[in-house]
Amino acid sequence: MQKNLKAMRKYDAGLILVTVLAAVAFVFVLMNLSPATSLSPRYSQLTYLKEGNRTPLDFTSVIQTPANAWSPISSPVNLGMDTDVYWFSMIVEPTQSSQSRFLLHIDYPLLDNLDVAVYSQVGTKPVMTYSSGDSNRFSDRPIAHVKPLFPLPASAQSQRVIIKMQTSGSIRLPIRVWAETEFIEYTSSRNLVLGIFFGILLAMGVSNAFLTVTTKNVSFLFYSGYVINLAFILMTLHGYGFSYLWPGSTWFQSKAIIVFANATIMFAALFTRSLLPIKAYSKKLDSVTKAISWICGLSIIAGLILPYWLMIKAFLLLLSLVVIFILSLGVWMSLKGEVVARYFTIAWGFLLVSGLCASLDNVNIIQLPISSNNLLVIGGAVETLILALILAINYSHSRDDLIDAQQFALEQEKQANIAKESLLEVQKRYQDDLEYKVQERTLELEITLRELSEVNQELERLNAIDPLTGAHNRRHFDKRLRSEGRRSRREQTPLSLIILDVDHFKKINDEYGHDGGDACLIHVTNVFQKLIHRPTDDLCRIGGEEFAIILPNTDLDGAYHVAEKIRHCLQGSPLEYEGETIMLTASAGVSTTIIANEEQAQSLFKFADECLYEAKASGRNTVIHKHLQEKL
Repeated sequence: MQKNLKAMRKYDAGLILVTVLAAVAFVFVLMNLSPATSLSPRYSQLTYLKEGNRTPLDFTSVIQTPANAWSPISSPVNLGMDTDVYWFSMIVEPTQSSQSRFLLHIDYPLLDNLDVAVYSQVGTKPVMTYSSGDSNRFSDRPIAHVKPLFPLPASAQSQRVIIKMQTSGSIRLPIRVWAETEFIEYTSSRNLVLGIFFGILLAMGVSNAFLTVTTKNVSFLFYSGYVINLAFILMTLHGYGFSYLWPGSTWFQSKAIIVFANATIMFAALFTRSLLPIKAYSKKLDSVTKAISWICGLSIIAGLILPYWLMIKAFLLLLSLVVIFILSLGVWMSLKGEVVARYFTIAWGFLLVSGLCASLDNVNIIQLPISSNNLLVIGGAVETLILALILAINYSHSRDDLIDAQQFALEQEKQANIAKESLLEVQKRYQDDLEYKVQERTLELEITLRELSEVNQELERLNAIDPLTGAHNRRHFDKRLRSEGRRSRREQTPLSLIILDVDHFKKINDEYGHDGGDACLIHVTNVFQKLIHRPTDDLCRIGGEEFAIILPNTDLDGAYHVAEKIRHCLQGSPLEYEGETIMLTASAGVSTTIIANEEQAQSLFKFADECLYEAKASGRNTVIHKHLQEKL
């Protein structure tokens, strides 16, 4: 911030010099463009008559009004704001020759109704009448000029000119009688300067509108809106708007001053908020500035509906308050140390004071030695120039701050990258060390897990093995039966189950003891296992002397054949135990089905067990085989 302040102060001398030179130049030019005071006015006996509540007059009756009813007045006439009809009378001197004529020039374009009648010295009826004013179309004017201009007929004698005027604004009548050649010289140079002035304003407005797009800075947009509306209001005050932009719209001509004036103040308030850091110092003042823009925006809409005389009075009151507020705000922020506010106050001082003076002059509160329109041009030109320089300087330093911030950020980022690289090196070193240790521990863990898996597999195998016979136990049988049941249901293949029971095993236990019984069970298991050849077939000991054989994808005949073969082989393979021969036989129940649901595998087991009991009841050493569907 300090760097910005020092840099901004370098522009002090330049701005002040530009301000002074611009003010002097515009005052010099416009003063020289005013009508030369050395020329004679070419008219005399200027008087006026207010119609008021009396009987309405016309150009025939007004000429008969007594002389003592007329009040003398001097030009430029300024009677303030009044909506009554006013009549003005004057005597114009004779023309120098019959080849030349005079032009009656009213140097104020904002008059609603303006009628002119020319009388000869001996006549009571006008020899020439004209109509002009904003209530008539521009094309109906006697001479297509930006301000009311009337040709006076050539006459060797003096002529009386009577003007009838009625307007909703100020009763102003700056009268000048010109010779045609003088008027052409005057208007050519004046129009050139004003054309250049309006061209510069519009060019600045358009260029700043483009800068809004390229810089994304809203200040340029508000400044552009302000400058363009200022140009339009000055063009309206000088008559150029009605002459060239909306010549056929008398309605808009009556509203143009209110619309453009309020739009100018609205954009000025928005520009002030964007240029000055008001909110950083006072939120209330920032809210007031924002409220001004809203009020002006609403006044634009109201101005299109409500009468001109009411809105112009409201605007003049609003303008007075805005002038005081903005100038006070600029001075206050300058005292707070804001350098931009100092230049801002100087710039706005020119326009706001000139605008206020012109407004007071229009309502006849003060009298100015210079035309109020010319005063506005001077103030607008100087203020626009200084604001453009301030905006450019402010944006330049904002860009410098941004560049400095970017360089600082880049330096910080560079330092951060160096620190990051160092950190990454340390991190990589520790990561490599950690990865080595992790790999080492992972390898040890994999070995441990593999050993544990082998132990678990062995434990699982041992948990599924009957410790006496070495055949699978009941736990394994239940799991395997469910699994093969699901496969049968999925593949729609038959599942067979053989349930075998050693005949008279209790008698063997009683005669040979439990050791003899265990020997018999081991012998039976060995015989059974020798007769089971398919890897999918599974022999399980499911009870004391009871065995089960699961035969996947085997029909009833195949299962019966296996069961019968086992029974026959066991019968022919007695056990030699402690010098004695123990004859062994077995009964079997066989059942087969294609599993249809989850519970049917258990039903198959129960039905095979029923077939086993039927075999025992049939005399033992027998195989009973049936389809499960026979039970269902």
